[in-house]
Amino acid sequence: MPEEKKLMPVTLSAVAVFCGSRFGNNPLYRQAAQKTGQVLAEQGIRLIYGGGAHGLMGVVADAALTAGGAVTGVIPDFLETREKMHEGVAELIVVDSMHARKQIMFARADAFWILPGGFGTFDEMMEILTWKQLGQHGKPIILVNVEHWADHVIAMLDAAVAQGFAEPVSRAMIHTVPDIETALAFSQPQIAQQKVPAGQL
Repeated sequence: MPEEKKLMPVTLSAVAVFCGSRFGNNPLYRQAAQKTGQVLAEQGIRLIYGGGAHGLMGVVADAALTAGGAVTGVIPDFLETREKMHEGVAELIVVDSMHARKQIMFARADAFWILPGGFGTFDEMMEILTWKQLGQHGKPIILVNVEHWADHVIAMLDAAVAQGFAEPVSRAMIHTVPDIETALAFSQPQIAQQKVPAGQL
């Protein structure tokens, strides 16, 4: 029989933030990204993000760095020029694919926060959620619904359950909060025990 994986206690030391490489139309999105970087730095929590200097990604990294926080960026090589790598990030990991980017962000993070963003942000959110649904991790996934930007995303998730394509227990694996402070408060008690078989992803 295969050896049973043991759950080990984990503290919140790093958060992966998924967000847009654009600013979006609402200035409050930028404020939320800035607050995210600031809060993580103040709490001594490392920011893991997509490595870019543009849009909300750049804002969250700049805010964390300005506040003296630790930042790790992960960016595919083909996006080095398109998204412009953040030159101020000391630990910048260049990988060969989007999937490798998500694997590294997953392996290094204790929780995942989704801020306003576009298709790339949705892709990251859904893959991390799918991995959790399939039992590959137990890390908190927090959708930060700044100014109701994600109302339609939430409706889509609810529709998957209503139409019989997902179980309510799977829907409960992603939590919606209105702001960064609530995301932090919710994340900390949720990570007491996790299993992280990253090699299977």
